[in-house]
Amino acid sequence: MAEAINRTDFEFPGQVNVYHGKVRDVYNINNELLVMVASDRISAFDVVLPRAIPFKGQVLNQIAEKFLDATSDIVPNWKIASPDPMVTIGKYCNPFPVEMIIRGYLTGSSWRTYKSGAREICGVPVADGLKEHQRFPEPIVTPTTKATEGHDEDISKEEILKQGLVSAGDYEKLEDYTRRLFQRGSEIAAEKGLILVDTKYEFGKVGSQIYLIDEIHTPDSSRYFYADKYDELFAKGEQQKQLSKEFVREWLMENGFQGKEGQNVPDMSDKFVESVSERYIELYEKVTGEKFIKVPTETVVERIEANVNNFLQNY
Repeated sequence: MAEAINRTDFEFPGQVNVYHGKVRDVYNINNELLVMVASDRISAFDVVLPRAIPFKGQVLNQIAEKFLDATSDIVPNWKIASPDPMVTIGKYCNPFPVEMIIRGYLTGSSWRTYKSGAREICGVPVADGLKEHQRFPEPIVTPTTKATEGHDEDISKEEILKQGLVSAGDYEKLEDYTRRLFQRGSEIAAEKGLILVDTKYEFGKVGSQIYLIDEIHTPDSSRYFYADKYDELFAKGEQQKQLSKEFVREWLMENGFQGKEGQNVPDMSDKFVESVSERYIELYEKVTGEKFIKVPTETVVERIEANVNNFLQNY
């Protein structure tokens, strides 16, 4: 099996600190640049699973890079360069403490909430009588808090403004950007025979300028259905064929894990890890329309370090 990168610990010139997130290792360079290394870690239910997935970081970084470029006319983004298949370097931004989630369909956590009897998701009213995977008349924006530790929590627009997490003026811009980015992502997905079901966006600021930050339209942040099977499967009440991380969540739930206290992550066999890697590569090829080129992993840490150092020396 190919080598997978679970964690990096570099010391780059001008490095102020490093933040190890659920998936990415983020290096702050002089409070001016961020070096974001997409590791091969995988998380579900806000828990980092014990085994990393070969090529996952490359898939995430390269999809995000393509979609950042494809949406830069809608909103400026943080990306400056991608000097390595697993690295993006960009502007150091002050992030907003919320994640902007937008949903076109009643699926995943929103369906689980709805099935439990709720008819409001993050302050947005939802009609009675809906079925799993049903398309909303219009996409709904369902923000969450951005937790530094533990679980992100659902929150309404009204509560965000009440708590002063985001100003009213900035929130209107974030919601507008979110809807326009989702529309663009949906159009690109449709060209490839996919439906962009739901996704999340993160934003930050430099001075008064808002930037799109982090990743965009990757299988970690988004859910896709196959368009050609959607109507037939929905009519039969069957599960949609999807390209996302949801199949990992489903496998965990089948094995008694939902991230709750006292639960243990089930053992991930080599076969399961390889199947997850294959699904990520499948999504890359489907959503980009390009063949995925596996970059050799034998000396991946040394390669990343050399490529980042070379960029920083010449920046």
